[in-house]
Amino acid sequence: MTSYTETQVLPLARPVRAWPAWLVPTFFLAPAVIMLVVFLLYPLLSSFQLSLLNWNGLGTQGKFVGLDNWLYLLQDPIFWLSLRNNSLLAVFSVVIQLPIALALAVLLDKAGGYSRVLKIVYFLPLLMSSVALGVLAKNLYDPNFGPINLILQALHMDAFAHDWLGDTHYALGSIIAVVCWQNIPFYMVLFMAGLASFPDELQEAALLDGASEWTIFWHIKLPHLYGTLRTGALLAIIGSLRYFDLIFVMSGGGPEHSSELMATYMYRTVFDSFQLGYGSTIASAMFIVVTLVASLALRLTRRFEPEV
Repeated sequence: MTSYTETQVLPLARPVRAWPAWLVPTFFLAPAVIMLVVFLLYPLLSSFQLSLLNWNGLGTQGKFVGLDNWLYLLQDPIFWLSLRNNSLLAVFSVVIQLPIALALAVLLDKAGGYSRVLKIVYFLPLLMSSVALGVLAKNLYDPNFGPINLILQALHMDAFAHDWLGDTHYALGSIIAVVCWQNIPFYMVLFMAGLASFPDELQEAALLDGASEWTIFWHIKLPHLYGTLRTGALLAIIGSLRYFDLIFVMSGGGPEHSSELMATYMYRTVFDSFQLGYGSTIASAMFIVVTLVASLALRLTRRFEPEV
């Protein structure tokens, strides 16, 4: 009996279809894009849309007034005063915060083993809640029971004791001092990170060539930090133009709008005066101002951008 060997013919394997090159990055970027559209782009467009209405926010629909809110904004003295205060806050934030933060970063970089304790101590203001810090500062500035005036009176310096938050001449400056004190630790950490990236070999070579510590810092380390300084200045400027919480707790924008900022003016316009349309106009103007100032600052500081 003849046996036959049966051979089984397997079907050819189907080629695996490759995914399109754009599909994987799109899949990972989609959640971030959706979040930006829902929580940033849509509210931004809605704000510009509401700025064209006269609406108190309580009815179903406001009255379309076109550009009337924008024309009123251009003639609103309180808005221009708040913009001036925001500009002063931005200038003093850069002039005060960055040099002190840089000095602290350099000192802590040289502190050695004691730097850990000092870092924690200097970083404490940034860990405090803005609301808690505002209440604390408000009590410190109290004209009757605040320790600042009590110390001045104990030193027979009564002429320097003031109603710090109730006087139009001192309210904004008193708040700026607290704002700078709170935010200096952030820039200190930023500069310490920049100093940590400085190569030790370069410093050793400079010391062997006879360069002093001051020369090394001024001519080598400081240029190395130009990119970090640029970032810190941009963050200080943009953050100052959007500032709200601490000033709202300490003074609410008063007295007589002397410490008013664009954000506090927008808040009071919407929630105190129930002018949602005009409040949206202020919010839209804030966005335009911040965008223009940030673009101008980026352009002016481009020469400090580190070369790769």
